[in-house]
Amino acid sequence: MPTLHLAELTFANRPFQLPLLSRLADILATSPAVTHLMVRGSLAHGTADRLSDVDFVVGVQDADLPSFVEALDDLMSIEAGALLPGWRDTIVADLGGVGMVFLVPDEGHLHQIDLYLAPASRIPHLRATVATALLLDREPAIAPAEGTAAAERFAAEFLARPRTCTELLIEHMVLAVLLHKRIKRGQRFVAYSEWHRLHTATKDLIKTALAPTSRFWGWYQLREEIAVTPIGRACLSDLEAAISGPAIPLAADVDAAVERTLSLVERACPEALSGLESPIAAYRTYLELM
Repeated sequence: MPTLHLAELTFANRPFQLPLLSRLADILATSPAVTHLMVRGSLAHGTADRLSDVDFVVGVQDADLPSFVEALDDLMSIEAGALLPGWRDTIVADLGGVGMVFLVPDEGHLHQIDLYLAPASRIPHLRATVATALLLDREPAIAPAEGTAAAERFAAEFLARPRTCTELLIEHMVLAVLLHKRIKRGQRFVAYSEWHRLHTATKDLIKTALAPTSRFWGWYQLREEIAVTPIGRACLSDLEAAISGPAIPLAADVDAAVERTLSLVERACPEALSGLESPIAAYRTYLELM
């Protein structure tokens, strides 16, 4: 058996995502608004596998947080090659900032990139409470109390914004990638939770498209509000098909859910697909490889 040199052994066992992580870190660090870059999750703990996401905490100058968040889609699309605009992460814990998820192709694989953008004034607290590996540590400008309050207020308002049909479509596509990973890993409890979250996103998409001023919470009064037009009845039929499936999906169930959602969007809110035709075609190709 040939003997591996230590450097070769280290290279052979390095995280699969390391080159991508390094490239993303370089992209984010070019902005003078960024004060800290930290890696968390399995890559920080040394437990990553080939399906692991790249999970950053990004410290941003308090005063720059709104403009940085608003520019992030362009940055990730142009510089990092993200397929789609970012998804406002509704799963990540609230740490006083904004969580965004992007899907970035690299080396023939589609990677989940989690970016948690936090005001720089919050970073000392996060470093003390969240396990991370520090990549970048710049001295932030001293934020006045009103600047910190404004950054935190922006984060709360950003996360509370009503989601558009396009955003809800992207949520479906991100959750489908997450579900494929859960299924491959045998994480049945998490798959169950995210499968239910995907069905809820389908319900929210239908209501946003067809009953945007709904007075009813959650799943109440759907038939009364939606099933008053042929399009509404067809959309509820799609939702019925979704919730009638297995409690824990197989990969084929997830793929069918994506196709059902795309058909629903074409029927109920086709404007949500504007400019996404090519990214969605590429996404479908990557999904087939997962």
